Amino acid sequence: MSEHFRRELDDGVLTITFTRDDKLNAVSAPMLAALRGAVADLGDDDAVRVLVITAEGRHFTAGMDITTIDTGMGFEPDGSVNGRSVRRTYRALHLLMDEIEAIEKPVILAAQGPCRGFGLELAVSCDFRFAAPRTTFALPEVPNLGVLPGSGGISRLTRLVGPHWARWLAMAARPVDAERALTIGLVHDVFADEEFAASVREFACSLVALSPQALGLAKLAIDAAASVDRTTARDFDRVANTLLLTSEEHLAKVRAFQRRSAAPRE
Repeated sequence: MSEHFRRELDDGVLTITFTRDDKLNAVSAPMLAALRGAVADLGDDDAVRVLVITAEGRHFTAGMDITTIDTGMGFEPDGSVNGRSVRRTYRALHLLMDEIEAIEKPVILAAQGPCRGFGLELAVSCDFRFAAPRTTFALPEVPNLGVLPGSGGISRLTRLVGPHWARWLAMAARPVDAERALTIGLVHDVFADEEFAASVREFACSLVALSPQALGLAKLAIDAAASVDRTTARDFDRVANTLLLTSEEHLAKVRAFQRRSAAPRE
């Protein structure tokens, strides 16, 4: 257990909670390692059905802690920058985000407070995003560091909210509050502070109750539909449903429905 995060597995829901409030939950090396470990377990362990990423304290995260993480920005002894090292660093972060996006199980990000920089890049890689009323989302990389949000933030954000709001967040570096985030499609819902943890937990448990095979194929089908032509997307739907319609789980559900329908009514 680290003072930077807490990890809990309960009834199929694996929760990673950032607990580094003294640093506004700026993402440290142990926190990154916890995320990588949780994503690996989500993919490998059938007992882990849903991953929730959340936090305690004033912020969800203030972004990456560049004072404690070896960012690998490729600085040579003479002050020059090694481009290969820069790209390697970003590739490692991209692989984490790519795995979250591709893994065939639901990943939920629940931001109970301000979510900045790397936090927003992490959010747009997840399947579901929730906010509290005081949550804001921001990408401060351009004004603060003179760089772009380099871990897929631009591409995934634009796909979610369109170029109009991506320009607002990434170019103008203007934040959006929880209600606007809901309006533009950045989050799925806003939960009151006193109900936040319970509402996130209830949603996560509702996913655990669903068919893992159907959830995984639905995630693949949705991602495919967003990037291929309509005919190919419908072909994918039919292939996916062929697998599901012939599965023992589906047949058992049909038999149970038929028994209920045939039972005499009182």
